[in-house]
Amino acid sequence: MPAPPAFADISAEGIKLVPLRKTDNMDELITDALFDRQDLRTAGLPRAEYEQCTFKSCDLSGIDLTGTVFDNCTFTGCNLSMAKLSGAAFRDVIFTDCKLLGLHFEQCSPFGLSFSFEQCVLNHSSFYQCKIRKTRFRNTQLQEVDFTECDLTGALFDNCNCTDATFDRSILDKADFRTALNYSIDPEKNRLKKARFSLPEVLGLLHKYDIDIEK
Repeated sequence: MPAPPAFADISAEGIKLVPLRKTDNMDELITDALFDRQDLRTAGLPRAEYEQCTFKSCDLSGIDLTGTVFDNCTFTGCNLSMAKLSGAAFRDVIFTDCKLLGLHFEQCSPFGLSFSFEQCVLNHSSFYQCKIRKTRFRNTQLQEVDFTECDLTGALFDNCNCTDATFDRSILDKADFRTALNYSIDPEKNRLKKARFSLPEVLGLLHKYDIDIEK
């Protein structure tokens, strides 16, 4: 019986198919592919390594991304809310204008974990114990996001809404909160060496004391 062809079985228009590259835990390598306005909730996304791929206006909400690798990929206008991320890898991935509600990034592979977020909604997501130094959050909703024990050294929170975000035993050395809004950070429970803040939001460091500060 002949062996099946060594190509990814994907029918979405505009996707470039490439020969399979066998590794210990990955069957397919897909490079330079464009996924444009694809609803992947039913068909799912093949478990593969995606390298320099572009996802535009795709719906991946609730799908299982277990073991999937994204390397130097971009997601624009996509919905990945409630996707399952067990063992998924995000390496130098850019998210722009995406819905990323309720994601558990602590379930991702920690190897090379790195991404940036621009105009995204990350509400109710979790980065528990993630090491994501120098991550860029710009114009992003971070309401009720869990950063407990997260290493955010050098991270940027540019014009981000941090209402009810949890910072507990987090490493925030050299992090930039100068334009962040509505954060509440306990200096006694978090590392803040050379972190940057600005008035009046810096008063968020004093919320625990329940005091009134007059201008």
